[in-house]
Amino acid sequence: MIKAILFDMDGVLIDARDWHYEALNRALGHFGYRISRESHLSTFNGLPTRQKLQILTSSRGIPQGLHGFLNDLKQAYTLEISYQRCKPMFNHQYALSRLKKEGYKLAVCSNSVRQTIEAMMKLSSLSTYLDLIMSNQDVEKGKPDPEIYLQTMEILEVEPHECLILEDNVHGIEAAIASGGHLLKIGHPDDVTCQAITNYINEINRK
Repeated sequence: MIKAILFDMDGVLIDARDWHYEALNRALGHFGYRISRESHLSTFNGLPTRQKLQILTSSRGIPQGLHGFLNDLKQAYTLEISYQRCKPMFNHQYALSRLKKEGYKLAVCSNSVRQTIEAMMKLSSLSTYLDLIMSNQDVEKGKPDPEIYLQTMEILEVEPHECLILEDNVHGIEAAIASGGHLLKIGHPDDVTCQAITNYINEINRK
């Protein structure tokens, strides 16, 4: 029986994939670098910024010494974009409020930094429904490693088979599967509705 629902954030609760792409390119642009949208979607989407920078050091020769500055700059740009574009979505507010009322434990597990997650959850009016927020700063290994999901399950005192995980990208999907939880793949944040989640939980509970 499902007792907890664990949400990825970017691409699931917040349509912020382009925001991260824009913010990273703004930061990289100060040093003459840029990544294509295709590369972002196929390689970088869903990874922590520091991991993206490690890949760029290996593939493009970005100096390791710039990582700290670029990471801080990228996070600042992401927050700036978030405050401009992040707004409440009725479907998500309704879904989380209903699920919370029905007794499910709710958590957000994201490869973003905590400051960004907390800002986006506040701006989208979802903070009040969450039992827990887990960021890439709370684990040693970000997704695709399952650590963030396993730690969340331990904190919420639930077993993997008692959890439904909503993920949209290949790295998050890999982490969700490796954790042993049930996976609901999301194509777009609009897919995250109370009805869709409830229907999937009913399918799981019938098995």
